[in-house]
Amino acid sequence: MIALLQGRLAEKQLNRLIIDVNGVGYEVHVPLSTFCDVGDKGSDVLLHIHTRVREDSLLLFGFKTRLELSLFDLLIAISGVGPRLALSVLSGIEPAALVRAIRIGEVERLTSIPGVGKKTAERIGLELKDKLVDFGEGQLESHEGSDSAHLKSDVLSALLNLGYHRQHAERVAETVMKESSGGFEQTLRHALQELAK
Repeated sequence: MIALLQGRLAEKQLNRLIIDVNGVGYEVHVPLSTFCDVGDKGSDVLLHIHTRVREDSLLLFGFKTRLELSLFDLLIAISGVGPRLALSVLSGIEPAALVRAIRIGEVERLTSIPGVGKKTAERIGLELKDKLVDFGEGQLESHEGSDSAHLKSDVLSALLNLGYHRQHAERVAETVMKESSGGFEQTLRHALQELAK
């Protein structure tokens, strides 16, 4: 099984990366947070990998942090939550916020994620609540600090990847960082709304 992948970023699309490892290109499916963190084409990349083997396929799911990988593993263990939905969950809410939402039973926060209905959100909350009681406090704290430090660059990177001009994107990212108190998804949505004006 592949557990780690280190190489050069050969191709970058919204939910999918191609990592060149000594001339072999590995297709890796990633959440939005990892997509924003890996840098530009040609960058060196190190990802934590979940390998999913089926009769007719071998799929790799990659994560910038161990915390995201751990949450992914917990999510796909839930009946009715497959890898694609787990990626959507991790793309729609930061790991620390996801753990917090599950711990306090904030179902509405989970249902705001595309593809997660009320029953699925309740099942996620019910099945993971006890498993997340003492879940990686150190990981959560360092991840939260990293999130706040890199949120602006993540939003800027996402806007540039969506084709916006750098100068305009930088100005909007600066503006929304002052006004938004939410995480990546909410801040990016706010930035896109500003750009649409």
